Amino acid sequence: MCIKESLRLHPPVTAVSRRCTEDVPLRDGRVIPKGVICLMSIYGTHHNPDLWPEPEVFNPLRFSPENSKGRSPSSFIPFSAGPRNCIGQSFAMAEMKVVVALTLSRFMLWRDTARPPPRRKPELILRAEDGLWLLLEPLPGV
Repeated sequence: MCIKESLRLHPPVTAVSRRCTEDVPLRDGRVIPKGVICLMSIYGTHHNPDLWPEPEVFNPLRFSPENSKGRSPSSFIPFSAGPRNCIGQSFAMAEMKVVVALTLSRFMLWRDTARPPPRRKPELILRAEDGLWLLLEPLPGV
């Protein structure tokens, strides 16, 4: 749940584009014509308060089974969605779980408060403007 909430708050890729293969009717009656390239904001979707109450708050419990019921699968799309989503999604999730588990089993981590809080630098890939500075302390007996 923590990894998913981190990906919601800080999606690695902020947007994707797709060419419409057919006319797409919208709820308000307008139509996106076939052939138009649409940009989908992953960051905007993940920070939409209609989908995610208090969208800037880190709350891993959003992804508990009871809180996920009834939520559209399109509301959480860190790897895009549909037939052209990220081919490495499963590998990336597995790799993140291993890295986080191994790191937390060996170290205590803190944000380096001697440096300013990280600021998002939105590019093709979402980054921290001046890096993300952490302090690591080995756990006793490890």
